[in-house]
Amino acid sequence: MAFHYSRRKLKVREEEESGELNIVPYLDILMNLIIFMLLSITGLATFGILNVNAPSYGAPSAGVTQEGADEPDLLLSVLISKKGHFISSQNATITPEGATPDTPSVPVKADGTHDFAALTARMVEVKAASVDAKGKAETKVIVGADPDIPYETLIQTLDAIRETPGKDRRLLFPDVTLAGT
Repeated sequence: MAFHYSRRKLKVREEEESGELNIVPYLDILMNLIIFMLLSITGLATFGILNVNAPSYGAPSAGVTQEGADEPDLLLSVLISKKGHFISSQNATITPEGATPDTPSVPVKADGTHDFAALTARMVEVKAASVDAKGKAETKVIVGADPDIPYETLIQTLDAIRETPGKDRRLLFPDVTLAGT
């Protein structure tokens, strides 16, 4: 008579799994995400922040009263084009003497680049002329640009309009509103 082992005895018995969840891969992904977010936040903090107002649509509400509503604002605007910077106010367009109205207030240089130093000088003149009888100067300006103007030119224009360069910095027009074109 031959002796045979049962199949149950021939199989090597494996330990039963207790059903524990392996969370090591999950924690690894989570740590990588946390490190990525911390690094990206510190990287974003190094970028400068532009304080620019969006254009407002519609009239102010009836409950809002405006100070000095009887005094007209300067309503200064600067348009950036390929020809140069056009500076205008509510009453007039600021152009060089003897120039036609389609001549820019600050034309481009001979090499085709915009003249930001001349723009700052012109804005200093406008700021000095905008001081009213109470000694309060205008701080608001509306900036618009042609669609083909590079972003760098827009930012350099904003820098030239906001303050004078150098050690003795002086605020010119810090309240900028971007106009839609």
